[in-house]
Amino acid sequence: MTDELRAALEAADAVRFGEFELSHGGTSDYYVDKYLFETDPECLRLIAEAFAERVGDAKLAGVALGAVPLVAVTAVETGSPYVIARKQAKEYGTGNRIEGRLTEGEEVVVLEDIATTGQSALDAVEALREAGAVVNRVLVVVDREEGASELLAEHGVELESLLTASELLAEKTR
Repeated sequence: MTDELRAALEAADAVRFGEFELSHGGTSDYYVDKYLFETDPECLRLIAEAFAERVGDAKLAGVALGAVPLVAVTAVETGSPYVIARKQAKEYGTGNRIEGRLTEGEEVVVLEDIATTGQSALDAVEALREAGAVVNRVLVVVDREEGASELLAEHGVELESLLTASELLAEKTR
């Protein structure tokens, strides 16, 4: 699956090289464009299948906005319902930070697109825990291997990735 997914991301032109500023303020010589792989049907199919193999019976949660397509296709693949974790409560309507139905004590697996520092995923985990969920795992498409695993581990959360940066870039460094 790793080789097939890597090839699909490359075919979608989702891996780019140059100088890029990342959301946490750092820079990188490569960029994984989540919008290109999240709008590509073949990438979505492969991601949904891979996530579905790993989530078990847990409820799914997607981090808004980036992981919403991923959690939606995974929910279709598994038949499991999902919730969306917002970065902050909206200031209109219900004002919810967690959208969808969540039951106290329910086991939830967070799905995310790309993990760099892990802060976005941790924010979602904390919001879900505050809402009563039990969250011990985050699944990401790509782990950039820049501290996310360690940060999440400090909070009792295991990070699992479909691809690491090392795997994704292996062909480029040969």
